[in-house]
Amino acid sequence: MHYEWHGSQLDSAPVLVCSSGLGGSAHYWKGQLATLGKDYRILLYDHAGTGRSPATLPNGYSIEHMANELLNLLASLSVTRCNFIGHALGGLVGLVLAKTQPELINKLVLVNAWSQPNPHTLRCFAIRKALLANCEPQMFLQMQALILYPPDYIARHISELEQEEAHMLANFPNQANLLKRIDALSQFDIDASLAQIQARTLVYANKDDVLVPWQQSQHLADKLPNAQFRLFDYGGHASSVTTPNIFNSTILTFLSTQQQAAQAV
Repeated sequence: MHYEWHGSQLDSAPVLVCSSGLGGSAHYWKGQLATLGKDYRILLYDHAGTGRSPATLPNGYSIEHMANELLNLLASLSVTRCNFIGHALGGLVGLVLAKTQPELINKLVLVNAWSQPNPHTLRCFAIRKALLANCEPQMFLQMQALILYPPDYIARHISELEQEEAHMLANFPNQANLLKRIDALSQFDIDASLAQIQARTLVYANKDDVLVPWQQSQHLADKLPNAQFRLFDYGGHASSVTTPNIFNSTILTFLSTQQQAAQAV
């Protein structure tokens, strides 16, 4: 599995693992590296079967499979304790790890994530699956931008988006793997176990997220025993990209405050 270390060069610096959404790319977090990397050793990775981590994903592939793949990577790097940020699908991976490996997760950040299937989100993924099956790949990528970003952000950054889409088209993911990843997140349901997850958690959501209704995040914050909820009016599904300053400062405040409290004890 492809991985990259960024940020602090100090061995004593706490580890921060960042897990991306459906695309699975380490590149997604480039806007966080300069700010969060001052105090943290940041571990980025391409999920199995995406980007630079080639694999043929098995039938019945699940979020639990993804969590185990990351566990194996962390074990190979001798990481036994870390902070974790997960965006959408990556947040689901974080929930599984926080439930099954509580000693591993120090602080957990869930960005536009969910605990169980939502009818609106399932419809969005059904459309994406239909695009994969019946349209040219560039239509899937254009639909992806509509899901990720607010309309005004797309208008202001159309040149950059077109360049990014051209790059993604040249490196378009394996369709069978992508469908299995969509099925895995569509079937995920950890709702009945939320009360068991004790990690201190920041639940981050955006009201204008057209893929995952913000009420899904509110539900997570209500059910997780040690969670706080931050809701923002603007940012879309990919707020770490569209509003990086707000995103980074919010995450850093949460992580550093918790760290200071732990040191004081």
